[in-house]
Amino acid sequence: MLIVKILHLWMVVSWFAGLFYLPRIFVNLAMVPVDSVAERERLLLMAGKLYRFMTPLGVLAVVFGLWLWFGFGFTGGWLHLKTTLVVLLLAYHFYCGRLLRDFVTGRNRRSHVWFRWFNELPVVLLLAATYLAVVKPF
Repeated sequence: MLIVKILHLWMVVSWFAGLFYLPRIFVNLAMVPVDSVAERERLLLMAGKLYRFMTPLGVLAVVFGLWLWFGFGFTGGWLHLKTTLVVLLLAYHFYCGRLLRDFVTGRNRRSHVWFRWFNELPVVLLLAATYLAVVKPF
């Protein structure tokens, strides 16, 4: 089971690298001048590749997390709250995909400031999930 735990942590860390960086690319995309087509295309290419790369990592993080849950039989309110946070992170991930499609189709209406705030959400959720997993307060 230690191998499963290592794989889970590895996938979570890798997935979060994408969750932290993709919205940062969105900040840059929102700041691109209208006449800078090459810069916009380069950032869209980077964002698209990152999203396609991080999606399987998120799926594997969830799969290994479920394996740990059912393998160890964890119980307690902390796990239910942590699971809720994971669901919120998955929603955040897929919302990033929608935002990316908006950029690709030219429908983004949000400012770089909005994306800067949006970029902070996974930081808060990671802090809360880590606290719950380590401390198991209830």
